[in-house]
Amino acid sequence: MLLKHDYTNLFEDVHTHVKESAEKLGASGSALFIIQNDKVVTESYFGKQSHATNARKVQADTQFHIASVRKAYIGFAAAYAIYHGYISIDDPIQHFVEDSHLSAYEGVTIRHLLTHTHRLNIVDGELVSDYYPGESWAYRGPSIDLLTSIILKTTGQSVADIVKEQVFDPVGFQSTEWIKMSQPHPKITNTIRDTDNIYWTETDVVDGSGMNMYVSAKELALWGYLHLKEGKWGDQQIIPREIIQLATSIQTPNPKLPIHKNGCLWFVKDTNHSFNQIGDAVPKGSYQLLGYTNVALLVIPEENLVAVRMFNRYGSSEGFDYLNDIRSFGDTVYKCSKQTSTM
Repeated sequence: MLLKHDYTNLFEDVHTHVKESAEKLGASGSALFIIQNDKVVTESYFGKQSHATNARKVQADTQFHIASVRKAYIGFAAAYAIYHGYISIDDPIQHFVEDSHLSAYEGVTIRHLLTHTHRLNIVDGELVSDYYPGESWAYRGPSIDLLTSIILKTTGQSVADIVKEQVFDPVGFQSTEWIKMSQPHPKITNTIRDTDNIYWTETDVVDGSGMNMYVSAKELALWGYLHLKEGKWGDQQIIPREIIQLATSIQTPNPKLPIHKNGCLWFVKDTNHSFNQIGDAVPKGSYQLLGYTNVALLVIPEENLVAVRMFNRYGSSEGFDYLNDIRSFGDTVYKCSKQTSTM
């Protein structure tokens, strides 16, 4: 499916926002891709794939490391497994883990893993619990490892297998992949890191559990667009609508608590809070994921819009307020989108 292009200068403020953020971060390259009302309204590429003098320019097929935005694909695989009956969202995870005797697992369900309310943490190499499941929120790694292993155990397919079979192959994605870092290719960006981030490494794991996922701005936007259209691709319903609705609606066990709200790993906008990664102006029901490379995928159903920004910078430069930056990005996108809807 090819979306028509209807480029407009109404998103110029977003264009400026991304360029300024790239400069503050010290990124060598960045990209912006916006779809609204079933048309590509903005597509911009800035800089080069690394700071090397002979580096390749950032272009349409350039693939950026998306870090935690990969959770959009893991969340999809989890929703797929739930929809097809391999697991239930409220299944205790003790049913699926080999070390089920550990007290830290008690009371923890699939829902808690998907909404970051699971309480699990690794301290001195040991799995511990910090609070009763569902009573608070914390963004921690054990949930992702557990989810990917549970999905593999119950479906017989890895996250990477599921999304490739269900989406990538049917729609013809060519620039979305978990890449073996021992086999890089010219289209991927060099992820710029500070020396105090050298602990972070990529692996050759390509089953969807590893962090080394690279995607072009266009295909990340089209992934968001598939969610916006609730599984419809052109005239075909390629994914059951219920899978997308499950993934992108609030699944947090106690939605009245003043904490982040999540679907299947997506951050979902509910009420305004200062800790939200989605700006105050962005309407309720919007959903987003933000990666530590400052990559963001934002979907605003009310405006029939998907916005993607890409940077090749791991972490933040000194003094960079990433929370304020991502909130203002969303608010700027929404403000500009309202201009188009009034024309």
